[in-house]
Amino acid sequence: MTTHTSLPISIEFFPPKTPEGFEKLRAVRQQLYALKPEFCSVTFGAGGSTQEGTFGTVRAILAEGVPAASHLSCVGASQARVREQLAELRAMGVRRLVALRGDLPSGYGLGGEFAHASDLVAFVRAETGDTFHIEVAAYPEIHPQARSPEADVQALVSKMRAGANSAITQYFYNPDAYFRLLDDLAAQGVTAPVVPGVMPIISSTQLMRFSDACGAEIPRWIRLRLQSFGDDSASIKAFGLDVVTGLCEQLRAGGAPALHFYSMNQSGAVLELCNRLGL
Repeated sequence: MTTHTSLPISIEFFPPKTPEGFEKLRAVRQQLYALKPEFCSVTFGAGGSTQEGTFGTVRAILAEGVPAASHLSCVGASQARVREQLAELRAMGVRRLVALRGDLPSGYGLGGEFAHASDLVAFVRAETGDTFHIEVAAYPEIHPQARSPEADVQALVSKMRAGANSAITQYFYNPDAYFRLLDDLAAQGVTAPVVPGVMPIISSTQLMRFSDACGAEIPRWIRLRLQSFGDDSASIKAFGLDVVTGLCEQLRAGGAPALHFYSMNQSGAVLELCNRLGL
C-alpha cells in the first residue's frame, strides 16, 4: 500500500447563464466542498462579458464559507474600470485573484490600457499592495499566440516579476511539458509555485473542441483511443479517469505544489479522481 501525501487542491467553475444553471452549480459545489479545496475560482468571459455572473458566483461561494478567487481580465479595460472591480472584490472579501489578459469579444480591436497580463499584475500591486494573492496563467505547451517558446517563458517571468505570487497552468496531458517549464523558470531564477491545471476527460468531442481552441495538445494515443470509443460515454469516462489519475500521480511524484481542477461545473469526475488519488 503506497502512502499518499496530501496535496492542496483548488477547483474552477464558470458563471452559469441561467437561474437553473446557478442552482445546479450550487448543488455541484456542495458535493465538491467535501474535498476541502483551498479555494474555488470563477472564470470571466471575453472582455469581461460575464462580470455580473462571475461576481455573483464568487459571492455565493464566499457566503458558503469557502475562499473564492475571481478571474480578472484586462483586455479592452480601462484603469478606472479595473480600479472599480478591485474595490468591489475587496469589499466582498475576496483575497485571491487570477489575473489574465483575457480574450477580446469578437469584432474588437485590442484597445484598453493594458497590453499584457503583466501590466494588470503591476497595476493591482500598485493599487492594492499585498491585499490580494495574485495567480497568473502559465502554458506548458506554449500559448497559441506566443511568438516563440522563449518569448512565452519570458511573458510568464514578466508576470512573476510584476508581482504575481503563483501560476496555474493551462491543462495538458504531457507531464514532460510541465516539468520542462519549471526548469525554464528556474533557469531564470523564478521559483514561485506553478500549479498544474487538470482537465478531467468527460466527453471526447468537448475535449477536442477546447483543445483545438486553446492550444492544449491531446497526445495521439489518447486521441485515437477516444475516437475508437465512438459514442460509448461509459468507456470514455473510464479511460479518461485512468489517464488523468496517472497524470496526477506523475505530477505529485514530481513535486507539483497543488492541483487545480477544471470542473466544467460538474462534480463526478473530480470527486472520483480525488478519491483515486487519496485526496
